[in-house]
Amino acid sequence: MGKKIRTEAVDHLFEAILHLKDKEECYAFFEDVCTINEILSLSQRFEVAKMLVEKKTYLDISDKTGASTATISRVNRSLNYGCDGYRMVFERMGIEMEEKES
Repeated sequence: MGKKIRTEAVDHLFEAILHLKDKEECYAFFEDVCTINEILSLSQRFEVAKMLVEKKTYLDISDKTGASTATISRVNRSLNYGCDGYRMVFERMGIEMEEKES
């Protein structure tokens, strides 16, 4: 069974993130909290998700982002069967997504 994400420590981290006011504050906070590679991995997954929503091919996505097909597949699984976190953020950013099949 997977690790439990809903913990007091994770709550504290998310509370801290919700207090960030702009992109510069995000850079400062995340550079302190994460390694450069962790930040780059998160941003890569987000770019992969955007490109999947734009109906780009795995080859195009891999070429542009450097993501492996395993990473692209994992992000695609999250888009289709996850908790709708990408969907929620994309909607707020004005990025159109197709409706999920039931």
